[in-house]
Amino acid sequence: MKIIYIAELIGKVGVFLVKELLPQLRKQYRPDFIIANANSATGFSGLGRQHAGYLHKLGVDCITAGESIFQKPDLTEKLDTLSYVLRPMNVSSESPGKGMGIFYSNLNKKKLAVISLLGRMGIRKIVADNPFPFLLETIEKIKQETSAVIVDYAALSTAEKQTMGFFLNGKVSAVIGSGNKVPTADETILSEKTAYITDSGRTGSFYSVGGFDPQGKIQEYKTGLFNLTRHSWECPYLQGIVLEVNDDGTAKTIERIIVSGEKHEKTGNSKSN
Repeated sequence: MKIIYIAELIGKVGVFLVKELLPQLRKQYRPDFIIANANSATGFSGLGRQHAGYLHKLGVDCITAGESIFQKPDLTEKLDTLSYVLRPMNVSSESPGKGMGIFYSNLNKKKLAVISLLGRMGIRKIVADNPFPFLLETIEKIKQETSAVIVDYAALSTAEKQTMGFFLNGKVSAVIGSGNKVPTADETILSEKTAYITDSGRTGSFYSVGGFDPQGKIQEYKTGLFNLTRHSWECPYLQGIVLEVNDDGTAKTIERIIVSGEKHEKTGNSKSN
C-alpha cells in the first residue's frame, strides 16, 4: 500500500497548493490513500468546516490536526459526524470527534488505521493526556482489524517525537511527526520496520516563518508585542511524506517530498474559501 502524507497546511496557501498539486502527486506516485494535516489550514490556526469538506472533496481521505483542532466552532460542532477528520486521541473523552479511524483504500479496498496524537511539552491550547500508558493496548485492538497503522504525532518537542518513534518501533507501520512546521532530514526505517520522521514540515510558503510573513514576525520579536501577521505566498511548497507499507504492516520505504508550487503561485485570495 502506498500512502501520501501532506505536511501541515498553512492557511489559504496550503489549501491552494493541495488543490493545484495533488493531481500531480496522484499521477506520479499512484497512492492508495492520502492523509493531510490541516492544523493551521483556516486563518492563522485551526480548521474550518468548509475547508475540511473542500480538502476531502479534493481527494484527501483522512485529515489530522493538533492542538488547534477545536479553534473553529463550525468544525467542532460537526466533528462527531465527520468520520474523515481526526482530533488527537489523547484529549478528554468528553471532547467531540474521535482520535482514530479505520479506512478503506479507494484503489485496493485494503484497510488502514490512522491515529492522531498530541504531545504535551509546550502545548498550550489543549491539555493532553500522556499517550504512552494506553497506546499499546489500543494498537493491539486495532490490529485485530488491520496491520497497517499510521500515527501522526503532533508535538513541539523533537525529543517527545523521537521517543514515540522508538516506543512504537515494530508496533505500527509509521510514526510521522508534525507540529514544528519545519521538515527534518531524519526519515528512516527503524530496526523493527517502522517508518519514522521527526517532522514532516509544512505546506505553504517556504520563504516565511512557519508560513507567515517574515517582516511581521521580525517586528513581533523586536517589540515583544503579538503581531497578527499575514500569510506569505512567496516561494510556495508542498511538503510531506510518501510511504510504502507491506501487507504485514511493516514499512517498505519512506520518502520525503518537497514539491514547488511556484508555477501555480497566486497573488490574491484563494477561491476555495
